[in-house]
Amino acid sequence: MSGARRWLGYLTLVVLFAVVCGLLSWWQFARNDEAAERIRQIEDNWDAAPRPLDEVLASPRAGFDPADTWTPVELSGEYLAGSTLLVRNRPRDGRPGFEVLVPFRLADGGIVIVDRGWLPVGERQAERPDVVPPPPAGAQTIVVRLRAGEPAVPGRSAPAGQVATIELPRIAELLGDEVYTGAFGLLASEPDSADEDRPALADRPAADPGPHLSYAVQWILFAVMAAAALVWAVWNERRVRRLSAEEREAMRASAARRRARRDVDATAEDALLDA
Repeated sequence: MSGARRWLGYLTLVVLFAVVCGLLSWWQFARNDEAAERIRQIEDNWDAAPRPLDEVLASPRAGFDPADTWTPVELSGEYLAGSTLLVRNRPRDGRPGFEVLVPFRLADGGIVIVDRGWLPVGERQAERPDVVPPPPAGAQTIVVRLRAGEPAVPGRSAPAGQVATIELPRIAELLGDEVYTGAFGLLASEPDSADEDRPALADRPAADPGPHLSYAVQWILFAVMAAAALVWAVWNERRVRRLSAEEREAMRASAARRRARRDVDATAEDALLDA
């Protein structure tokens, strides 16, 4: 292969490598933007004053704006304790457990699915908690933080009284009522129950953007290093070609002496080890 074709091949490989690095870098920048948006939602919404539900979700079938994630809303109505559902496979602090979903019927008849918190698997049984504390009975005014529902997971099933994910349309089918399918609520406050009488409430999410920005910069550096290596190789070959025949022969002789010296040293080390 001629020198020009060889270097053209190297250039093609470097360009392809740079394109791949650029795409991976762009992907990490996009993930960093998503993380920044999640942090902004937490900071803006988590500790905000509760709003009326209809300001965020106009109706049970209304779509949910992701910018309203974690927005506190005030609900007045009563729990439907008899329709409690458990969400399977919900680890917390390294322990397996369940999320406890209880439908909350509003005064107008609409139902908001409320996640009352987390319970560990039972010590006497692994398929459910030993005890599921009931919600307070009667009329209640509670505060929840809204979250979008979860997608279905193909192939994942659950026994009666449990669900695999918080898939709101599926839960609406199970209950057969006017369930809000745009979002569900994480319980924030519930005046008629003490902490020991309810599952563990959700913790505030950590405001951690993750390593995405660092990874994005690393992919850019990899592309730059590949281009720099190609430039150095071209420059070095051109430098060698400009040398006289005597200088090239001296370089080859020097390299041969270094190889011979390494072989002698290796032989001596082997002899010492054998001794």
